[in-house]
Amino acid sequence: MIEAHALTKRYGERTAVEDLSFTVRPGAVTGFLGPNGAGKSTTMRMILGLDAPSAGRVTVNGRHYADHRAPLHEVGAMLEARAIHTGRSAYHHLLALAVTTGIPRGRVDEVIDIVGLREVARKRAGGFSLGMGQRLGIASALLGDPATLVLDEPVNGLDPEGILWIRNLLRSLAAEGRTVLVSSHLMSEMALTAEHLIVIGRGRLIADTSVEEFVRGAAGSSVRVRTDDAERLRRLLAGPEVTVASETAGVLEVTGLTSDRIGRIAADHAIALAELTPRQASLEQAFMELTRDAVEYQAPPVTDHEGRAA
Repeated sequence: MIEAHALTKRYGERTAVEDLSFTVRPGAVTGFLGPNGAGKSTTMRMILGLDAPSAGRVTVNGRHYADHRAPLHEVGAMLEARAIHTGRSAYHHLLALAVTTGIPRGRVDEVIDIVGLREVARKRAGGFSLGMGQRLGIASALLGDPATLVLDEPVNGLDPEGILWIRNLLRSLAAEGRTVLVSSHLMSEMALTAEHLIVIGRGRLIADTSVEEFVRGAAGSSVRVRTDDAERLRRLLAGPEVTVASETAGVLEVTGLTSDRIGRIAADHAIALAELTPRQASLEQAFMELTRDAVEYQAPPVTDHEGRAA
């Protein structure tokens, strides 16, 4: 378990993390999300004792990281997959970590097989592709068979097969009762992998909830309605908390009403419906909505050749 209490980190006059409190519990993959500059990397560095908090504290399994007698058995981390000796083979990189931390040599072969690097284990890591480097970084994190994993962007550089592999691996590790904290910018992948979310912006907590609750609470949902009597139905559905949009003739996008309620209104007024489909917002849409005011760097809007919004 990872517990942060009023965690704050300042660099001179700049505050990277401010009064941040959260708990990452075992048994579920927890996604750690936020825009660029939100303070995710700083927070993970404080979890691992690489940066000292300016105020507050963070513990892993009840202790500060540095207080664990065998840290690699408690916490496996990958903050930078390329933090390796490029002249060493993957095998000898892992062997050096094992020998210096009291981990049996046999564990090196185990993690090499877990991450699928057996065929290149004796090759120099400096020649690895980005995806192979990610696998080696994950192998390093798993080396001590830790109870807690902290991974920063673990799917970067992986092909579709590799992404599916890491997704299944993380979920299986969580199912074993481990604590798994994963930072990623890939919302579509987080929607498939994570069960819980911690979202921060400008160093402050925005949300600490399940993926389902985050999506439902942030972006709401809509209902797609298709009918030949769209304009009459639009008038019937109108209300102070109801929004009805239409970009295509005969098709309405309704927010603020359930599909059951829309269906009853249509039936009461003898309006035939060709489609009545609830549409749940995506994690990406919810994330963009909730973090809109916490984005540190914003790109200008995309326009066409005449300067109109694209």
